[in-house]
Amino acid sequence: MNATTTAIRPTDRRAATIVMACLGVFVAYLPITTVAVSLPAIQRALSTSTAQLSWVQDAFVLPMAAFIMTAGVFGDVHGRKKVFQAGLFCCAAGATVALCAHNIQTLWAGQALAGLGSAALLPTTLALISHAVPDFRERGKFIGMWAMAMLAALAVGPVIAGVILDHFSWRWIYLLSVPLALVSMAVAAPLLTDSRAPHGRRLDWPGQITAAVAVTALVYGVIEGGADSFTATKVIAALALGVVALIAFAVAEKRSDSPMLDLAVFRSAAFTATALVAMITFLGLIGFFFVLSLYFGMVQQLGTLEAGARLLLVPVAAIVAGAPAGRLMHRAPTRWMISGGLLLIAGSLLAMTNLDADTSYGSIAWRLIVLGVGLGLVTTPMTATAVAAVPHHLAGMASAANNAFRQVGGALGPAVLGALLSTRAVHTLPGHLADAGVTGNQAHTIVSTAEEGGLGAVAGMNLGSTATQVYGALGDSLLDGMRLCLIVAAVLALTAAACAVVLLRPEQRTRTGAARATDVARHCNPETSTENGQAAGTVQPLGHRRS
Repeated sequence: MNATTTAIRPTDRRAATIVMACLGVFVAYLPITTVAVSLPAIQRALSTSTAQLSWVQDAFVLPMAAFIMTAGVFGDVHGRKKVFQAGLFCCAAGATVALCAHNIQTLWAGQALAGLGSAALLPTTLALISHAVPDFRERGKFIGMWAMAMLAALAVGPVIAGVILDHFSWRWIYLLSVPLALVSMAVAAPLLTDSRAPHGRRLDWPGQITAAVAVTALVYGVIEGGADSFTATKVIAALALGVVALIAFAVAEKRSDSPMLDLAVFRSAAFTATALVAMITFLGLIGFFFVLSLYFGMVQQLGTLEAGARLLLVPVAAIVAGAPAGRLMHRAPTRWMISGGLLLIAGSLLAMTNLDADTSYGSIAWRLIVLGVGLGLVTTPMTATAVAAVPHHLAGMASAANNAFRQVGGALGPAVLGALLSTRAVHTLPGHLADAGVTGNQAHTIVSTAEEGGLGAVAGMNLGSTATQVYGALGDSLLDGMRLCLIVAAVLALTAAACAVVLLRPEQRTRTGAARATDVARHCNPETSTENGQAAGTVQPLGHRRS
């Protein structure tokens, strides 16, 4: 058998690249919902406070949001295959640390390490697809597959956690990630096609450092402000540091010869729109999932598996609706697909404001399915438009930036909506306790406990014969907070829809080849160069300037 017959054909390598990219994003997103529905079990096992517990999820999301763009640059410079492999290794290592954790600090460390791995996987997987499929019309179908893999990870996470928690310790929720990541590394080594950005792109240390500081400080400030007070010294200091670092980042990027995020890409209305839509949408949706899990657990008193089965409806519906979205987006205007999906999301959120403790599964199900359909219509065109809005060789930068905005929104969602829910619920708790016949010193103690440790802390009190009345009052207070959060999330979805309608104008729709290059040349005045032996006239990366 000769070398020709044993060699892997280019079409096979392309298929392998797409499959590995989908596996990579699945590994990156699997811990999000798996851990989210396991938080009550973790709190009981490790005897943590509510504040400590909130950082279990945030320890994962913060490094993911802070280092996504840095990972995109490393992939462009050193090769996306290497960064992809490193991301898988970090995910496996982080899951192993969390699996062996016997205290909350070790669990935070494992979550943070896994978050770094996810930060490496998200931009590189999209950039690998863009390299394997240069034609942006054909690429939309494969980005749809990538988005479906992401949603599939969100879908199976609660079910996996529910099954494990019904039979084993909470720590085993991390087990699946280890072999999945290691097997993916082994398979990718011979099959994955490597790529990197042409034109000699370099690492942008000032931009990478200031971006990481800005995202970390701003998200930390919002999280701690929601949990404590926005007038606390540490919160004010964090927010001020975040603003200063953000200004320093903008200055560094404007002066850099090889910026991590060339600010000129925001001259593209399509890229700006998708960045805003991604951040606003995920802020509302991730915060909504956090609130809804509390509703299923504290109001309807469902077990982890039952709650996970209900949450499963959203990503499953998104997968079903999103499957044809990659093909449909080239036949229908992108802005109407995205804004239509966001309107469905807003409508379903508003329809859930009349939920109560006795709402049936069927009544909840149709609302969650509508929300999932809307999410499916948004995810694929939003991601594909962001990547196609810039020249082909900047796909890594575009995907990293879009994912960074998405993760910042996802990190802020539970903090913002969680703070709104807690504030509203504690404010209305005295009235609901009085209506339930619980007054005097007991009512004062319950309200004080809720103010200091959250509503969950009240469940650990010795309530005696009034337990039924107190739990009923807690449920009613939580419903008040949830309704406020649903309204805020719906307003955020409507705001994102307005951004899509205004910024994704018909004349701004992404074009191919020379037309797209002409747009970049017109707006950014790049110099011309050669790429991989192509003729001169290929667009140089945004931000590359002659010294």
